[in-house]
Amino acid sequence: MESKGQRLRKLIEAPEILICPGVYDGYSARTAAKYGYDTAVISGAGVSECHLGWADKGIMGYEENVRVCRALADCSEDLLLQADADTGYGNAVNVHFVVRGFEAAGMAAVMIEDQLWPKRCGHLEGKSVIPAEEMVDKVKSAADARRDQNFVIKARTDAAGPLGINAAIDRMNLYAEAGADVLFADALLSENDIANAAKNVPKPLTVNMGLGLLFRGTTPLIHPKRLEEMGVAMVSYPRLLSTGAVRGMMNAMDALGEMIDGEEPVERPDLLVPFNDLNKLVGIDYLDNLENRYVVTGDKENRKTSGQI
Repeated sequence: MESKGQRLRKLIEAPEILICPGVYDGYSARTAAKYGYDTAVISGAGVSECHLGWADKGIMGYEENVRVCRALADCSEDLLLQADADTGYGNAVNVHFVVRGFEAAGMAAVMIEDQLWPKRCGHLEGKSVIPAEEMVDKVKSAADARRDQNFVIKARTDAAGPLGINAAIDRMNLYAEAGADVLFADALLSENDIANAAKNVPKPLTVNMGLGLLFRGTTPLIHPKRLEEMGVAMVSYPRLLSTGAVRGMMNAMDALGEMIDGEEPVERPDLLVPFNDLNKLVGIDYLDNLENRYVVTGDKENRKTSGQI
């Protein structure tokens, strides 16, 4: 049986670009699977914002991150998940245990970045990066730590902003030599920078995209087919579902406020997922099957009498 890492590698190495939505909780992971995606990236920013309520500026630690990743793997077994381990939460020794933790949590890949801790979202100003040699040691540690040699190690550099695109390309080449399987230069400023990076690194390149002028960050929005032509192997949309969910919640709260200010209750089915659809999304059929298989007959009769089933 193929491991998750083996399955992900085949997707990355395929001639077609691999498209990855960003997930951060049970709703988003199950939604990505429902819509037929084979893999998704777990957005560290999304996890921090959703589960802690704090922006992506180094507030979230390893334990919270890996706990969420494990829960998402448990509820979406067929979805190949790629974890975001920030800077590795310490030095190269820490990275060894961090990689093992994410692999044990059911991930297919883990990403380590070269920002100075406390890190920040790649599209925020004020980023700093550690020396390239220090990151090389982290990548070596990550590659050595994995128990399954097909577990994918992604190395991210944030050097393009503070040091320029050429420095970012140089770093990615060093990280590839150190054992990274996939390379990622965040917050590139132009299509030319992306094409230049894809042309000058020896391992598959992944990029992030925003969707919409209000949430694009520094990188221009480029169609996946164009990215594929440029030599990009994988593209992620890490904030699409999280920002879409926040917009949905704000729309719902606006509707609630309008109803309170009015005289009559207002039905807004356009803002809601039907109850049965929601239950199906979050595994009600699976739970019903378990209940039918294991709950004793007397308990079933009591539940039927009380209207629970």
